[in-house]
Amino acid sequence: MNKLDRLSRRAFVVGSLATATTWAASRDRIPGSNNRLRIGVIGCGGLARGAHIPSLMAMKEKDNVEIVSVCDVYRRNLDAGVQLTSAKPFTDYRAILDQKDIDYVLIATPEHWHAKMTIDAADAGKHIYCEKPMTWSIEQGKKVVSKIRQTGVKLQVGVQGMSDDSYETARKYIEQGAIGKVVQAQIDYSRNHKDDFWVGRMDPDVKPGVNLDWNAWLGPAPKRPFDPDRFFHWRRYWDYSGGIATDLFVHRITRLIKAIGLRFPERVVGTGGKWEFTKSPAEIPDTFNMICDYPGGPTVICVSSMANDTPIPHVIRGHEGTIEFTRSGFTIRPQRQFSEGKQEIVHQKTGGEDITLHHRNLQDAIRNGAALKCDVDLGYYGVVAVGLAVESFRKSRYMKWDPRREKGV
Repeated sequence: MNKLDRLSRRAFVVGSLATATTWAASRDRIPGSNNRLRIGVIGCGGLARGAHIPSLMAMKEKDNVEIVSVCDVYRRNLDAGVQLTSAKPFTDYRAILDQKDIDYVLIATPEHWHAKMTIDAADAGKHIYCEKPMTWSIEQGKKVVSKIRQTGVKLQVGVQGMSDDSYETARKYIEQGAIGKVVQAQIDYSRNHKDDFWVGRMDPDVKPGVNLDWNAWLGPAPKRPFDPDRFFHWRRYWDYSGGIATDLFVHRITRLIKAIGLRFPERVVGTGGKWEFTKSPAEIPDTFNMICDYPGGPTVICVSSMANDTPIPHVIRGHEGTIEFTRSGFTIRPQRQFSEGKQEIVHQKTGGEDITLHHRNLQDAIRNGAALKCDVDLGYYGVVAVGLAVESFRKSRYMKWDPRREKGV
């Protein structure tokens, strides 16, 4: 039994009969008065306050939504969330799930909490917007897939690039044979930092037991004494994140999975190291690459460094042509040997990598049954790819996917 299973749910645990009743209620419940959707925000850190909350507040009147509850275990974040929303504050996310008038929750916490909170929210009959990656581990991803299918609630995974129509449109061209057999794809996500990577301001006034519930923040992760770097810069530590793979590559690989119509890789390798920031306390590498071979092809290559932000072209290579993605959409160019009678195809995108559009899609799914842009299955495919890459890097070996047991070997 893993830590996710062992973690006590205390008063939130309910019997199977009560849970079944909740599921039925979630399917049948009509959103609040005048079709208003009421939202609970779990996690009021930088991503929530800098992106999600401003988007949702701007949508309040036009899209008929309202943030009614916010939650955080760190008092400074919680107070800031209340200031932005005037919503009711909580320090325990389960209190939000107990509120009968909440239609969906936003989970914007560190990765190690995603699975537990998603499963608890589904059991409470709440629809969910969960930040990427869907889960911290592949095993947790399997459980989330099972729970979402069991309960029937809507889960939107926060890979907001899926609200750009370029990738679903590229898939149509590929299915029509526009570039022939797809053999390779490449994509990147790099940044550059000066003295250390993935760091920001640390609040000198943080005090566990006073304005921070450190044990609640750790949750299903291994218990450790308080470390401000782990708290403020959690993406740099394996207990809470897969670093570049789960925070950045999951955005990129999901685009290619969608465009090419991929599911699970056959084998994956993760490479890299802490090449520039050698004195950093970070556990994760500052430079990381992953190569995924999918059954029958293609090979997908993801490249990243936190010490140089020079980009590479984002392309899908087919035997007869190449798709190159741009900020405005994509261009399809035929290979010279197959160019006779063919012209370049230019797609001007609609939508975009936009959190507002991604929330709006979830709201449309809740109200009208619209298809989700990044549903639980697509979220799981991304988790498997990046999860195998992290495992490969940490074990220094190729990882193969066992489709029967749904695990890396």
